[in-house]
Amino acid sequence: MQDPALRHQSRGRPMTDAEIALAADLEEIYARGVHDFEAVVAELNAKGTARPSGEAGAWSLAAFEAELKAINASHDAAHAENGIGA
Repeated sequence: MQDPALRHQSRGRPMTDAEIALAADLEEIYARGVHDFEAVVAELNAKGTARPSGEAGAWSLAAFEAELKAINASHDAAHAENGIGA
């Protein structure tokens, strides 16, 4: 069993509610065997998943990539500022 103290070791900051919702939807989509990014984007649109950035509009491959890059950049900046394990 994983040490509870290590559970959030890779986080530089807590995830936002929108990031948590996206992660949950992605886990559910991937668990059903959907792995092609175009199909993942279609599933996000069908589920009505909001973009963590708050931008409106349908998901596209470009939007999916931009959202993931923005989330990663935000976490990287938080790591630089706060260290890991937030």
